[in-house]
Amino acid sequence: MSAEAPCGPGRKAGMVALVGRPNAGKSTLLNRLLGEKLAIVSDRPQTTRQRLIGILSEPRGQIVFLDTPGVHRPLHRMNRRMVQQATDSLSEADVVCMIVDASQPFGGGDRYLLELVSGSPATRVLALNKIDLVRKPRLLPRIGIYADSGAFAEIVPLSALTGDGAESLLEVLWRLMPEGEPLYDTELLTVHPERFLVAERIREKLLHHTRDELPFTTAVLIEDWQESETLLRLHATILVERAGQKKIVVGRRGSMLKRIGQEARLDLEEYLAKRVYLELFVRHEPDWRENRRLLARLERDLHGSGV
Repeated sequence: MSAEAPCGPGRKAGMVALVGRPNAGKSTLLNRLLGEKLAIVSDRPQTTRQRLIGILSEPRGQIVFLDTPGVHRPLHRMNRRMVQQATDSLSEADVVCMIVDASQPFGGGDRYLLELVSGSPATRVLALNKIDLVRKPRLLPRIGIYADSGAFAEIVPLSALTGDGAESLLEVLWRLMPEGEPLYDTELLTVHPERFLVAERIREKLLHHTRDELPFTTAVLIEDWQESETLLRLHATILVERAGQKKIVVGRRGSMLKRIGQEARLDLEEYLAKRVYLELFVRHEPDWRENRRLLARLERDLHGSGV
């Protein structure tokens, strides 16, 4: 949990960009370092679409984490925006933390990411993630590849899932933070509005139940939000690119949509600590990932200026 950062000399404050290829475990690591669930988690690539800001405040200072979309070859307007957000973060952060999936062999995508990160003016740290899936004899050569590059001030093997090594990484990041005043209110976990975070939690359930059929062709829009002290009434729309995908999301006699809605409602009630009435609808929107209007709508929701 966040704690108030004290005034006076010696306290630290800075930004850490979490960058990596799709499905490297960036969002799982963010949640682990914050000690709370902020980012949605899925084993599907491109789950994170916008740069998320997570804020960790402790007595020693404040770290602002930038959880970026996975670096990949972009094929749509939306994907180009995703990759741009990741590359922009390389020049904005005080420390760049590159997350690598240690369970996967080193390949061309890893080489490209290493070259990209090596060009950042920030201090660079490597988090070799998913060591719980790798035997030590296989892990040492991976460490050697990155150590020989000379790109990193520190290399930390860890498992974001189990927490093994996460505290060691956090200590490294605190040590590398510059001295300074907190960048945000120390009571904040994030700057993103509840509207965006609610839509993300609905999308998480959608990804879980349609993981093979709809890997990354859906989005969730909050159409109506009516809130009282004890009840939140939500009307949300799930966008799909093809008519066949709509049938998958709705399911036989609406069974899939009902299941997604029930799980999302329970998750939201726990998250918001109030009753939630959730209506879900599915809309066929061809090529929405190239639609400037819809992409701008999603961007507004991220920053709190939506309708």
